Amino acid sequence: MEVSKILSADLLDIIFDGRNKSYGAYELRKTYSHRLAEALVITTIICIVFVGAPQFYQKFASKHTTNVQMLVRDVSLEDLKQEDKKPEPPPPPPPPKQELPKVEISKFTPPLIVKDAEVKEEDQVKEVSKLEDTKIGTINQEGVKDEGLITAPPVEVKGTGLVQTPKKEDEDYDKIYSIVEIPAEFPGGQAGWQRYLERSLNRDLPAQNGAPVGQYVVKVSFIVDKNGNISDVKAENDPGYGTADEAVRVIKKGPNWKPAIQNGRNVNYRHIQNIVFVVAEE
Repeated sequence: MEVSKILSADLLDIIFDGRNKSYGAYELRKTYSHRLAEALVITTIICIVFVGAPQFYQKFASKHTTNVQMLVRDVSLEDLKQEDKKPEPPPPPPPPKQELPKVEISKFTPPLIVKDAEVKEEDQVKEVSKLEDTKIGTINQEGVKDEGLITAPPVEVKGTGLVQTPKKEDEDYDKIYSIVEIPAEFPGGQAGWQRYLERSLNRDLPAQNGAPVGQYVVKVSFIVDKNGNISDVKAENDPGYGTADEAVRVIKKGPNWKPAIQNGRNVNYRHIQNIVFVVAEE
């Protein structure tokens, strides 16, 4: 561009001097102010329409609305007479209890050979003719004559005095119990169990596998049969880092347990045992 035209030229013409102005960028920058003005005008019109439309509609609707009056009337409810319910008659009294007449009973006395002086009056053997119209029993009782058959004397059964517990022959002692009177126990009790874990458990396994600081509890279930043998060992949960496999290995490797007891007999029992791994900060 010539020096004489620089002072009167536009900044945009100076920038695009010697360049291809028909490429598009020159035209966009040249008409930028005009397009910005158009956008502002359109935006202003849209805002005016959105703001003024509700007010215009309200004024227009108020001219064409009709007056609506509300009528309020008091309504009185008439008292409804309810029919008095007649009381139900009481139920008839139960018939009087009729007591059966007492039947004459003669005490049956087994024949014994004793002296006449030792025989009591109530133990005397009655004559057969006097027993035809009476019942035979264990006591003497006055009453009406028996017109039916003569009943045989009752048989007196003497017990042994011992009460025996009924046998549960149908109870299956081969089933696996989950609740018993005395649960299965590691030999040596809790102290023996603690010593066994300290000697057999690889306590550093979680830390070696990258476990963070904390406690890892593995719940192991297994069956202790009537002889104390261990079987069906499985981990009910798996905290990870090899703890579940290690807990199962320790139970399988261990000695036999003391069997569980139910009703005084050894039974099969599913035992639940928790094994805790602790990873502490060094």
